[in-house]
Amino acid sequence: MAISGWRGALAASLMLAGLTACGGNKGVKTDEEAPRMATVLVMSDPRAAQQLLNGFYALEQNQWRWTAAKFSVALRPPAGVDKGATLRVKLTVPAIIIEKLKSTTLTARIGATALAPATYSQPGEYVYAREVPAAALTGQSVRVDFTLDHAIPPGSVDQRELGVVVSMVGLEAR
Repeated sequence: MAISGWRGALAASLMLAGLTACGGNKGVKTDEEAPRMATVLVMSDPRAAQQLLNGFYALEQNQWRWTAAKFSVALRPPAGVDKGATLRVKLTVPAIIIEKLKSTTLTARIGATALAPATYSQPGEYVYAREVPAAALTGQSVRVDFTLDHAIPPGSVDQRELGVVVSMVGLEAR
């Protein structure tokens, strides 16, 4: 016996909803299929953008991003952090930054834990590496906030506030 009209459409909709609720919809991702938060963000990886919280500009030359004076990332603590970890940032201080500002100092904070600053007074490539105590690495993710004491304001060289260039940021277990 066929059901027609609006009653038939309603019955078909209810059957489809029942199948979906019972697992009939294969397009839904489960927690097991969802991507895991990364411990290391390489700017050339498009997935890294999901963990850049603020202060990063668009990817340039498929390798790096300019930052503003304040920028932040979310990172998954690495396995085995009972002894702490090392925060590493591969960065470049462009010549224009030193020409305009003479120097810039980078500081980082993970929660209430402030990490030692680094001052850059020469252009070049650097690795900011600081030890992070295990107590600062609790939970599924940690927010890392970076601050530069100097940046080029918008308009003098570019329409963006320019800090440093970052190609990688991550945590490594000790």
